[in-house]
This record gives sequence, structure tokens and C-alpha cells, in this order.
Amino acid sequence: MKKSWWNGKVAYQIYPKSFCDSNGDGIGDLRGVLSKLDYLKDLGVDIIWLSPVYQSPFVDQGYDISDYYRIAEEFGTMEDFDLLLAEAGRRGMSIVMDLVVNHCSDQHEWFQKALADPEGEYAGYFYFRRGRDGQPPSNYRSYFGGSTWSPVPGTDLYYLHMFAPEQPDLNWENPVVRRKIYDMVNWWLDKGVAGFRIDAIINIKKNLDFPSFEPDGPDGLAACTNMVESAHGIGEFLQELKRETFAKHDAFTVGEVFNMKEDELAAFIGDEGHFSTMFDFSAQALTFGGHGWYDAPTIQFDAWREALFNAQREAQGVGFLANIIENHDEPRGASRFLPPYAQNETGKKLLATTSLLLRGISFLYQGQEIGMTNCRMTDISQYEDINTIDQYQVALRAGCTEAEALEACYLNSRDNARTPMQWSGAANGGFTTGTPWLVVNPNYREINAAEQAGRPDSLLNYYKRLIALRKSDAYADTFIYGGFVPAYETEPDILAYLRKGQEQTILVAGNYGETARTLTLDGPAEQVLLTNTGREAELLAQARDEGRITLESCESAVILLWIQ
Repeated sequence: MKKSWWNGKVAYQIYPKSFCDSNGDGIGDLRGVLSKLDYLKDLGVDIIWLSPVYQSPFVDQGYDISDYYRIAEEFGTMEDFDLLLAEAGRRGMSIVMDLVVNHCSDQHEWFQKALADPEGEYAGYFYFRRGRDGQPPSNYRSYFGGSTWSPVPGTDLYYLHMFAPEQPDLNWENPVVRRKIYDMVNWWLDKGVAGFRIDAIINIKKNLDFPSFEPDGPDGLAACTNMVESAHGIGEFLQELKRETFAKHDAFTVGEVFNMKEDELAAFIGDEGHFSTMFDFSAQALTFGGHGWYDAPTIQFDAWREALFNAQREAQGVGFLANIIENHDEPRGASRFLPPYAQNETGKKLLATTSLLLRGISFLYQGQEIGMTNCRMTDISQYEDINTIDQYQVALRAGCTEAEALEACYLNSRDNARTPMQWSGAANGGFTTGTPWLVVNPNYREINAAEQAGRPDSLLNYYKRLIALRKSDAYADTFIYGGFVPAYETEPDILAYLRKGQEQTILVAGNYGETARTLTLDGPAEQVLLTNTGREAELLAQARDEGRITLESCESAVILLWIQ
């Protein structure tokens, strides 16, 4: 496999609206990000991914872009962005933007011109179709609920939007649209951004027949993913995108890829693949409900372990996955993956260990490094996320009580990840001196960066040690390029694997159970590199004396087994 500049880097996602507010208006901004660059550098971050900061009406929190060449005034100015780019570069960090090109905002100039002349040039920038027998062209349910087709006012036409009605899908079949997208991508790359996270990219290829499918819900609609999965030829679009933009700049790209066909992994992340990497969503897929959040299953340890291991096996020898615990579209990992007895700092350190040392690119999400958790809301009016509000209504229509619908939101809402960053125990968690745009999790008094920075055994300081270990000269080659071999797969509650380099083998093992587990080692232990309990010397002595280690509940250990 080819080696690239981004191999071994640690990435950190910032949701700007909730990261740090510099001017007291209750909304995070670029100057706020700028003020925290030293914090990120000290953590060990190399790549900063910014969720969208473009001009937007914020119907979908910035994923509805009205001008790709402008910074939203809520976040600051282009001068602020240029300064952030320069200051990050001065610290040896790169900035990655969010690339949202499946759709734009209905306030974008192109769509406004399309509405003004539904038979004209700009209508061809979107999917305008006539209805069938007085009904929409097909029966797709959008990702946010309701039909994917909305009427074009004053006509018998409908336009396609796989997300909200305010997010019309761009017509990638139109070469003029593709060229304008490529020009915009190159404009940002020429400015100095290091690459992009590519949003919802599978959706750009449609089945242009737009066939209807068997309804799968009481609304008479079928999931729009049926249409996506029936489409073919997305690789042609993605290779052209890469050739015309990313490849010219040696850009780092990470795809948000769902509904990929089984044999396409190499095409997406192989040496000549569409992207540098793509997110591993195998764990998230375990929480998909049959009808919505209200019947979404909880994570079961054995299924989670199997999903992680299968994803690692499939990617090995093909390319690198981007490994995540959480992101802006998911609830907090500490609340999702850890059982109640493990939802403490020791358990969060365990989760960090078994995630960050997997084969692939490590992505952290803001607040993960201090163990931020889901935030319980008392009323649906406290949520801002369009998807959460839709899922609340879905639950009520299915017969859930308001309390049950709220509980489903507490467990699954995207707003769990969007509550403001908890910087200190001061008012509003130190996020803002004003009124925050979204509720601050009340546990900010116990969970915050300032408290943890000053405590040597904190989760924040553990993340620093863990990242430093992953990037250390002595072990980086193994952690970056070494193989992945599952270990102790039949042991209950144990998530363990070997990272095998050319000259060393390292065991990463974690006990997710409520009782101690003893593991017999396959060979002598040279050194215990890290534990989340401070028991390195004790475990090394046991390994050398007995050829085994005993991990307490929620304990993890990273062990150098042998050196060639």
C-alpha cells in the first residue's frame, strides 16, 4: 500500500457552532476555534475537520449551503478563516473542510433562478420532474421524513430533495454543475485547506427512472435508500471529482459512505481509490431501528466487537478506515457503547484505548477527550435538530408516549453531540458569556476541560498519553502500518487485538465486563506500554511470572509482546 502524508495523523472534528464563542452571541465561531489551537496541539491533533462554516440559513445546521464561497456571518469572516488557516499551519496542523455537494440550500442563487424559470437552464442544475397521476414522481421517504419530492410553485413539476425540502439535490448528471463544483473545490484547495470530509456522497448518483418501491411504513412511502442502492456508476463521478480536484493537490479526503455495494471497498479507499479513507460506520449500523429511533436496538457487546473486527479485516490489505467513537450525527460514544457500570472515567479510557489503536486513521470529536455524555432534555422544544424533531413525531405516531418518545431522543439524537463544548465549570461551561444557542449539558460542572487539564489521572491527560504512544517513534510504524489480528474472540466481554509490525507485536486488550478476566498470553511480555488504571508494573510482573494478565472490570492494557 502506498504511504501518504496523512498516514498516522490524528484528526479532530469541530462543530463550530458549539465549540467556542468568542463574542458572546451564544454561537461558536472561527475566532473561538482560533483561541483553542494550542489546546488541540497539546492534545496531539494534526488535522482539524470543520463542520460547515459556509453561508447558510441553518435549516440543517449548515449542511444547507447558500454560498460555497462565503463564510457564514455567525462564524465570522473570510479574514478570520484565513487567519485560522495560517495559525493552524504555524503549529503544524492542517484544516479540512466539509464538502456538501449532494445538495445545496433552497436559498442558493442557482435554485432561486431555477424556481424563477422552471423550464430554463438552472432547472437543469436540479431534478425537476413532472408528477404521476397528480402525485409525486415516486414514493421515496426523505432522510428527515416526508416525501423527497416537493412541488415547484405554479407548475406541475416537483423537485427532488433527499434531505429537507430546503435542501434540493444537485444534478450531477449535468456536466456544467460538476464543473462548477470542481471549480469551487479547487478554490478552497488553492487557498490552503488540506482536504475535505465529503458529506452524503453516495447520494449523488440517482436511478434516473426514479421507480417507486414497496412501501415500508404507514405513510405509504419507501426509504429513499432503495433508489440509491438501485443506481449504478457512481465511481465515474467520484473518479472525475478526484482527478479534477483532490489529486492535483495531494489532498486528504474522508468519505461519509453509506449504502456502498459489497465489492466496492477497494474502489473507494484502495491505492487508486476515490478517497484517502472513509468512516467506519459498522457500529452505528447496529443501532438502526426497523421503523425509527423508538424501536432502535441498544448496542450489544458481542455484535459490536464482531462488527469492528469484520470492518478491520475487510479493510486490511485494501486501505485505511477512519475510526470514530462519535461525531456530529451520532449520540455520545460514552453513553452508547459503555454499560452503566462503565460510564465513568475508567470506562471512557477503556473505550479510547480500544478505538484509537485500531488500524486506520483516528478521528476524535470535540468533547470526546473529556468524556462528554448525552444530554437529557425535558421537552422536545429544547431540541434544535430537524431529524430529532421528525423522529419524535414518528415515535408518537407509532403509539409511544411523550416520555417514551423523549427517551428515544435522549438515546439517539444528534443534538447529544451538539451541546456546547464544556471548557470549564463557569457559567455555560465556559462556552459563551451570552445565551447558548443550544442547551448546555448540566454535568459541565463535573465534566470539563479545565478541571481535567489540572488533574494528572484525568481522561483528557490519558488521551494525550494514548495519542503520544500511537505516534511515538518506537511504535508508530506498528500502529500506523502494522497488521490487525483479532485476539481472545471467544472470551466474554473482552475486546482485544494484536497490532503486528515487521519488528514487534503489540497486544491491545480491554475488559468491558463487570468482573475481572484473566487472559493467557501467547508468548512473553517485553513491556506494558500503557494501562488505564496505572497498573503497568503490576501487570508486567504478572505477565512475566505467570504468562498471563488479569484485567479488572473496565481495565485496558497495551502490551509489547515481543521484539524481533
